[in-house]
Amino acid sequence: MVLLIKNIRQLIQILEPEIQWVAGNNMSHLNLIENAWLSIRDGLIDDFGRMDSGIPDAEELIDASGKIVMPAFCDSHTHLVYAGSREQEFVDRIQGLSYEQIARRGGGINNSAKRLRVTSEDELFEEAMNRIHEIISQGTGAVEIKSGYGLDTESELKMLRVIRRLKENTPLTVRSTFLGAHAVPAEFSGNQEGYVDMLISDMLPKVVAEGLADFIDVFCDEGFFTVENTARILEAGALSGLRPKIHANEMANSGGIQTGIKFNAISVDHLEFTGKDEIDALLGSSTMPTLLPGAALFLGLNQPPAREMISAGLPIALASDFNPGSSPSGNMMLMMALGCISLKMLPEEVIHAATINSAFAMGIEKEAGSITKGKKANLIITKKVPGYTFLPYAYGSNLIDTMILNGCIIENK
Repeated sequence: MVLLIKNIRQLIQILEPEIQWVAGNNMSHLNLIENAWLSIRDGLIDDFGRMDSGIPDAEELIDASGKIVMPAFCDSHTHLVYAGSREQEFVDRIQGLSYEQIARRGGGINNSAKRLRVTSEDELFEEAMNRIHEIISQGTGAVEIKSGYGLDTESELKMLRVIRRLKENTPLTVRSTFLGAHAVPAEFSGNQEGYVDMLISDMLPKVVAEGLADFIDVFCDEGFFTVENTARILEAGALSGLRPKIHANEMANSGGIQTGIKFNAISVDHLEFTGKDEIDALLGSSTMPTLLPGAALFLGLNQPPAREMISAGLPIALASDFNPGSSPSGNMMLMMALGCISLKMLPEEVIHAATINSAFAMGIEKEAGSITKGKKANLIITKKVPGYTFLPYAYGSNLIDTMILNGCIIENK
């Protein structure tokens, strides 16, 4: 069956199939067709062009008059499997406590770990499915989900099994990341080496034996995991077939960026503390720098130097960091707006960052992230808007009219 979308005001983010990411000055240029059509066949983008060049026959039609069609967002960094919420910590920060102070009092990641350990797999799955429906309605077509709120072997496996169930029961493209090194659990307080030993010898082999993860991640930062222990974990993961991703330089200039690059990480994420040495190291790598403006806003952190990174010739990806403690939103349209408002990125730049570049950051750039013949028909049809710059401008508005995933129209739930 052929589905045809016609009378599209702007068909945006058109790329040739060989383009894996967009970097530097090229990020300020966006390929588009005005007054366009696009056809979908067998779940894939089949063809597209201008309305005045003639349109193909189709069994099903969507009239997108006045609307934009673009690739669905790829959210390459989330923690959306969790139990409960942490709004009390939100109040604590308003009253002056820092993220590190809250963590030392038993809050933060260890707070989520206590709740998750006593929550059943079925309950976690139902909560996570509600969040999945939410992010689909907000334009996301692909998502990476991390473990890291278990912090013991059985609880980490439980989280990863939930992520596997989400892969099997949702139209989203889902990638899974083992983040046992999200924090040192309370029972290993003062013994980071012992926890890392256990993670490598017990957790990791069981994750690999069940085929539960695509990537391995470490929170390499001040107050979390040292560069030395990060290297141990990433090396063990790579030997087990898991490509690294890494939380780096959120709280301090931790050396996490260089460590990620050394182990060929597919992405290094956060990057609030990034200077010339880190930018130079990234320029010589195939590692995608990924910025999480929702977390920086919510925690009141320094903003990463996006403009300096782009001016140096780097690509940038944007992701939501959807989690209960530091970014309780998976709304990628909002993340694009924050990219413009907080990071001073152009609308064209944030569109690249939330689509093709974030697709690369989760290893799916050959199937998602652009309007390209043969890629998955994971598409956003907006409401009627003046043009694509309106998307990050109207940051509080719901601008999604229709979501198409794998060529099928998705009903809102």
